Amino acid sequence: MGYRRNRAKSGLVQTVKLRLCGGDTQRLAPIVGQRREIKMQSMSRDDLGRLALSIVLTATAGYVDAIGFLKIGHLFVSFMSGDSTQLAVAASHSDWSNARFPAGIVGLFVLGVMAGRLIAERTKPWNRAVVLAVEAALLGCAGLTGLTGSAPIVLMVLAMGMQNAVVHKAGDAKMGLTYVTGALVSFGEKAADAFHVSNARARWAWAPFLLLWAGLVAGAVGGAIAYRAVRLQGLLIPSVTLVLMAAANAIYVQNGLKTGTLR
Repeated sequence: MGYRRNRAKSGLVQTVKLRLCGGDTQRLAPIVGQRREIKMQSMSRDDLGRLALSIVLTATAGYVDAIGFLKIGHLFVSFMSGDSTQLAVAASHSDWSNARFPAGIVGLFVLGVMAGRLIAERTKPWNRAVVLAVEAALLGCAGLTGLTGSAPIVLMVLAMGMQNAVVHKAGDAKMGLTYVTGALVSFGEKAADAFHVSNARARWAWAPFLLLWAGLVAGAVGGAIAYRAVRLQGLLIPSVTLVLMAAANAIYVQNGLKTGTLR
C-alpha cells in the first residue's frame, strides 16, 4: 500500500510539472537540471572559508606524510590505502614480522580518527580550534622532543587521523583531509560535466578538487625538502601553522558568540 501511495504521489507531481510546462518534457528537463546546478554551485562565505582551510590541511597532510615516508622508508602516516596494500602483500607471503608495522599504523590512524571525533563532539562550538591545537601539540612533540624509535611516527599517525575531524564538507563538496583519491575522482567527474552543463559556475566545479590535490603535492614537496634539511624538526612548520589556525578559529567563534551569529 505504501509503495502504491508513494508511486501515485510521484505520478501526480510529475503530471503537475508537465502541465506547467505545457506537456513538453524537453522543457521540463532543463528546469530540473538548472535547479540541480544552482543547488550544487551555491557556496557561502563560510563554505569558501572551509574550502581554504581544507586546502591548507591537505597540504599539511602531504607535508607530514612526506616526512613520515622518508623516516620509515616504505610506509605512510596519512595514506592508509598504501599501508593497507603493504599489509596485504606481507600477509600474502606469511611475512608477519613485516605485516605488523603497517597493521599498527592503520590501527593508530583509526584511533586518531576516533579521538578527533570524540573531542570535536565534546568541545562545540570550539571543536575545530581544539582539534587543531591537539594536532599541533602532537606534531610538535614528534619533532621537537628528541623522541627516538617509533614514538615520533606514533604521534604523527595519531595527528593525521585526528585531522579528519576538522572539516567534512564545503558546500556540496566532501572534503578528505589526508588523502586525495576521492578528490581526483570528483575532479574527473566535474571536469567531464563541464563539457555539457549550461550554468557558467558549474563549469568550474572541478576547481576545488584540483586545488586539494595540488595542495597535497605542494605540501609533500615542502616536507621532503624540510626532512633533508632538518629531519623531524621540520614538523615545527606545520605545528606552528596549526596553532595559528586554531587561534584564528577561536577568535572567529568568540566573535560569533558575541554577535549571535554562532550559538
